[in-house]
Amino acid sequence: MSTYVALLNFTQQGLQNAHESPHRATAFKAVARKAGVKILHLLWTLGAHDGVILFQAKDDAAATGLMMALSSLGNVHTTTMRAFDAAEFAALVDKVPKM
Repeated sequence: MSTYVALLNFTQQGLQNAHESPHRATAFKAVARKAGVKILHLLWTLGAHDGVILFQAKDDAAATGLMMALSSLGNVHTTTMRAFDAAEFAALVDKVPKM
């Protein structure tokens, strides 16, 4: 499974209904589980972003589909990044062509 980090920002709708955010997070986790995506951490944050989700999915398509489903509800905008652990990154570095 690949690891992903999603940065979340509330929309105006999401801010107006911020009190429902914990309930929406529970529902999101259930949808993710049904889609075969494992939510490792779902956090609300201070600063430039309102939340962070760390999750694992079988591939980019599964990760993208889940984030599109979340964004389509209109409460958050997402920015999703593929993340690599040390072993995965070392394997990538080993494949870098020598110039």
